[in-house]
Amino acid sequence: MKFIFVADSFLDNGVYGGGELNNNELMNLINEKDHEVLKINSHMLSPEDVVNNKECAWIICNFINLRPDTMRAFISDVEEARYVIYEHDHKYLKTRNPSVYDNFLAPEEDIINKEFYSNALAVFCQSDKHAEVARKNLKLDNIESVSGNLWSEKILDLISDLAKNNKNNSCSVMASPIPHKNTKAAILYCKAKQLDYTIIDPCKYDEFMTRLSKNDTFVFFPQTLETLCRVVVEARMLGCKIITNKNVSATEEDWFALKGEELISKVKTMRQKIPDMVISKFV
Repeated sequence: MKFIFVADSFLDNGVYGGGELNNNELMNLINEKDHEVLKINSHMLSPEDVVNNKECAWIICNFINLRPDTMRAFISDVEEARYVIYEHDHKYLKTRNPSVYDNFLAPEEDIINKEFYSNALAVFCQSDKHAEVARKNLKLDNIESVSGNLWSEKILDLISDLAKNNKNNSCSVMASPIPHKNTKAAILYCKAKQLDYTIIDPCKYDEFMTRLSKNDTFVFFPQTLETLCRVVVEARMLGCKIITNKNVSATEEDWFALKGEELISKVKTMRQKIPDMVISKFV
């Protein structure tokens, strides 16, 4: 089968966000199952591309830069929907932030792209809570939870090694230039509770994981609903305790009770489960 991934950015565009890392691994895993995998940046996709490749299996990831007429082609110009949406945030909301609404429920006038979501074979959400919030707002029955994320075997081996490090009785705080990651609140919490803490400044992934593994607690208070939250799952795989708020959806997954090697083993099973869920929609 021929799969086409559509996203605003990919790793080879120099963007290393959680969505890009997950998508890259999903593409690799689908390719390893003997499927052809192509990718295209959303702003480069035309309606003609959609119509001329209607027999393909389309996976729509982040699509903020998708042209309105191209979105319309997926909805109207192809007789049978052959796409799934692999949702990384909340592109069904004008604000893209359900946390600003009571009980995460937006007013009808703030719902967008509903027809695009409803026409998909499936809308895959990162966690059960992410799926619950999407269903609450979109009122659709094609929304499913993949209950996890994808990491490469190489990264999981690194985390497994680092999890063996002796830990200080101290907290890690992630310094982020992104306001909604709310570094300030994590620092204030540590100060108020008189907890020893270390700020981890932006650095390369391996160095960040190494520094995170050296303390026994990770403190993180995001201001928007994290659809899963890779860094919190990574801290948990490293064996850390987590101090956070209701905006980290991963904390409500059954497997979040695990940590260290047990959680790493669970995450490894996602490398089989998640690609199979996606592929199954096209067979």
